[in-house]
Amino acid sequence: MDTQEKLKKLRDTIKTLESVVVAFSGGVDSSLVAKVCYDVLGDKALAITARSETYPEYEYKEAQKIAKEIGIPHMTIDTSELGIEGFAQNPPNRCYFCKSELFGKLKEVAREKGYKHVADGANLDDTGEYRPGLDAAKELEVRSPLKESGLRKPDIRELSKYLKLSNWDKPPYACMSSRFPYGNSITEEKLSIVTAAENYLRSIGLRQFRVRHHDTIARIEVMPEDIPTLLHNGKRRDLVKKFKEIGYKYVTIDMEGYRSGSMNEVLAQQK
Repeated sequence: MDTQEKLKKLRDTIKTLESVVVAFSGGVDSSLVAKVCYDVLGDKALAITARSETYPEYEYKEAQKIAKEIGIPHMTIDTSELGIEGFAQNPPNRCYFCKSELFGKLKEVAREKGYKHVADGANLDDTGEYRPGLDAAKELEVRSPLKESGLRKPDIRELSKYLKLSNWDKPPYACMSSRFPYGNSITEEKLSIVTAAENYLRSIGLRQFRVRHHDTIARIEVMPEDIPTLLHNGKRRDLVKKFKEIGYKYVTIDMEGYRSGSMNEVLAQQK
């Protein structure tokens, strides 16, 4: 399909929703859903962003900016993943607990305000990965217009660029809880350490990265082409100094580079 055909298919899918609450993080996927929902349904579409301990302030500000750019009505609710039984212990199905609470709250808002559906930004590529949150979406009958329209990540960026969304090339973002090995508990203190470390990497101009938290060890994932930049003597010294100030004892660079869901690699090894 060409761009116009993909967009038509997505618009036709969204038209069937009639009215919808969009789970809106401000990432590329949910932004495209929000944009097309608003274009098709107008004020019968509402974007809702959930603020929590695992959602950094800079992401929230970006979500506000994109919602304003789109023009869609935008609402904020508060959630607390760390307060969900089972979440803070960080089991492999951690995302199931998080999404169950999120979608449950969005369904409540939808009922109260008279919206027929809740929609998320899941796409066809997500079905090929370990995503426990998809089970929660299915149980709560959350619609996934991108997935239903057969769209994959490259299609989503293509359509976002075509529709002139300013974040069409934004690097993928994952919940901050994904920085911790399964079985290692998640606390507000640990989240603040990782957030500070990633804020530093952002401040020196990196766009795609993760800081994986292994107790006293920071394992930094960047794109392979960015590894030499970090190893440049001045940057290397400054980075190590900063990370130790933040609270790490040891600072490492993962030579395999950035990859989505690297914490899931241990699950594959256990099968």
